Amino acid sequence: RRSSTHHSFTNKPTPPPTSRQATSGTITALSEGNNNQRTMATADEWKGKGNQALQSGNATEAIECYTKAIDLDGSNHVYYSNRSAAYLKKGDGNNALEDAGSCVALNPNFAKGYSRKGAALHALKRYNDAIAAYNEGLGKFPEDKGLRTGLESVKRDKDGPAPGMGSMGGGANPMAGLFGPQMMAHIAMDPKLRDYMKDEKFMAKINEIQTDPNKMTEHLGDPRVMEVFRSVLGAQGMDIRTAEDEEKEDSERTAREERAKKARMEAEEKKKAEEAASKANAEENAMSENELAAKRAKERGNELYKSKKFEEALAAYDEAIELDPVCMTFHSNKAAVYFTTKKYDECIAACDKAVEVGKENRAPFEDRAKALTRAAKAYQKKGDMSKAIEMCKEANLEHIDKTTTRLLKTLELEKKKKDTMDYQDDAKAEEAKQRGNDHFRNKEWAKAVNEYEEAVKRAPKNAAIRNNLSAALCKIMDFNGAKRQIEEALEIDPRYLKAWSRKGDIEIVMKEYHKAMDSYKAGLAIEPENPTCKTGLQKVMGLINRSAASMTEEERKERAEHAMADPQIQAILTDPVVQQVLRDFNENPNAANQAMRDPGMKAKIEKLIASGIVQAG
Repeated sequence: RRSSTHHSFTNKPTPPPTSRQATSGTITALSEGNNNQRTMATADEWKGKGNQALQSGNATEAIECYTKAIDLDGSNHVYYSNRSAAYLKKGDGNNALEDAGSCVALNPNFAKGYSRKGAALHALKRYNDAIAAYNEGLGKFPEDKGLRTGLESVKRDKDGPAPGMGSMGGGANPMAGLFGPQMMAHIAMDPKLRDYMKDEKFMAKINEIQTDPNKMTEHLGDPRVMEVFRSVLGAQGMDIRTAEDEEKEDSERTAREERAKKARMEAEEKKKAEEAASKANAEENAMSENELAAKRAKERGNELYKSKKFEEALAAYDEAIELDPVCMTFHSNKAAVYFTTKKYDECIAACDKAVEVGKENRAPFEDRAKALTRAAKAYQKKGDMSKAIEMCKEANLEHIDKTTTRLLKTLELEKKKKDTMDYQDDAKAEEAKQRGNDHFRNKEWAKAVNEYEEAVKRAPKNAAIRNNLSAALCKIMDFNGAKRQIEEALEIDPRYLKAWSRKGDIEIVMKEYHKAMDSYKAGLAIEPENPTCKTGLQKVMGLINRSAASMTEEERKERAEHAMADPQIQAILTDPVVQQVLRDFNENPNAANQAMRDPGMKAKIEKLIASGIVQAG
C-alpha cells in the first residue's frame, strides 16, 4: 500500500500538451479577431473613407484607405479602380497602371477598368499603349462616354497641343484657362450656383482659385467648389466623375441589365404558356367526340377526388374508361383513389390494368413507370416487401426516376430489417445454444461458434448466448471478436457478472491490463466477494508489476503505443490536472502525494501505470 502513495516515476514520456494548452493561442487570436471585427471598419467603409479623401484632394489618405479595403477584400475590382485613380491623382502613373491591370483582370466586363488603364498609360506618355487600352474597352463598351473622352484626349496629346492652348510645360496648370472671368459669369447664370455667390467665404475661395488655379486642390473639400468645378467643366464639353458617380453608373447599368433579363424571362414564360395552350387546343381539336367526353369526365373525377368524394370520383373515371378504353390514365386515376382509401388490393389491380392498357396502346414509358411505382407503394403498405421491390425494379426498367430509385433503396432496407425480425425465435435460439454447448464440451470449437452465431441471430438480445459465443471465439484465438460479443452482452445486461469476468480475462490476453483492471472492478462493484473477479484483479495487478520489471525497452515502448490508442488513456493524458500531478512526482512529491488522496485522481494514475504509459519504481 505504501508504494501507491510514494511513487518516483522513471522512463515516462513527457505528457503531451492538453487540448486546452494547444489551442490557447488560437483561442486568444480568435478572441482578438472578434474584437477587431467589432471595431475595425468593413471594406466598404474603408472605400467610402477613401472616396471622401479623394474628393477632398488628399490622394495619399485615399490610397491608404483603399489599400485597407483591398486587404479586407482583395477580390473587389472597384477598390483597385479607385486606388488607381488615387495613384494617378498623386502623379504615380506606374502604381496607377498596376492597379488598373488588377481591376481588368478581376472583372474584364468593367468599363471603368479600361479607362483607368488608358489614363495611367496616358500619364506615363505611353500614348500608343493608352490608345490600345481605350480601344480594347470600346470593343466591349462602344457607347461608354469615359472611354471615348479618354481616347480623344490621348490622341490630342499624341498629335501635339491644339492651337491656342499654349505649352503644357514650364509648370503651368493645364486647367488655368477654366478659371478666368467667364467662370464668374457661368456661376451667375446657373440658378443652382447663383446663391453660392452670397457666401463671402465661398467667394474668397473662388477668388483664390482664380488667382492661383493650383490652389483648387486645397478647396475641394467644400462640395460647393467641386460642384462649380464640375459645372464649368461641363460647360467646356468635359466631365469629371467621382467614385460615387462611377458606382452609381455601374449600379444603374446592372439594374438595367436585370430589368432586361427579367423582361426576357417573362416573355419566354408567356411564349411557353401560349404554346402550351395552343398545343392543348390543337389536341382537343384532333380528339374525337368520345375522347373529348372522356377528358371532361376525367376532369370531373379529379375535382371530385380533391373534394374527397371518392365513390363519385370512381364513377366518373369509369365513365371515362367506357368512352375511351385505350387510355391508361383513367385506370391510374382509379388506382390513386383506391390507394387514398387504403384499398390496396383494388389499387394494385387498377395499376396492373393501367400498365396492360398502356403497353397495348404504346403509352409513354413515364406513365407506365408511375403506375408500377404506385403498385409498389401499395405492396409496401400490405407488408409485402419482396413484391414491392419487384414493382420498383419493373418501374425503373420502363423509366428511371429518382423518386422510384429512392423508394427501392428504402424498401430493400425495410425488407432486410423485416427479414431479421422474422428470423428471430427464442425457442429455436435455445435449441441452437444447446447444440453449441454440446460442441463446446466436445472441444469442437468451430462448430460451437457456428451454432452460437445461429442462436444470436435467433435471439440478438440474449446476453448469455453472446457470452457463450465469446468463450468459443476465444478458443479459436479470435480475441477481438470475443471482446465485441462480450461488450454486446454487457450493453444488453450491464449487471451480468460473468460477462465482466470474461471481459477482464480477454483483456489480459490482449495485454490491455488497465482495461482488465476496470472490468474486474466493475464485477466486484456488483458482487464484492465474487471469487472470479477477485482472483482476476490480483492476477492483473501481479502482471502489471512483473511486466514493468521484466519488459525490455522495446516492449515497454510497444505497450505504451498500444495504450495511447485507447480514448480513455488519451482523455486522462489531456487532463491538465493529471499532467500537473505527473510533474509533481518528480518536482514536488508532497503535492503529488496530496493529490493521490483523491480517489478519482488515484484511479487515473493507477490506470496510466497499468497501461504502461508510466512506470512506478
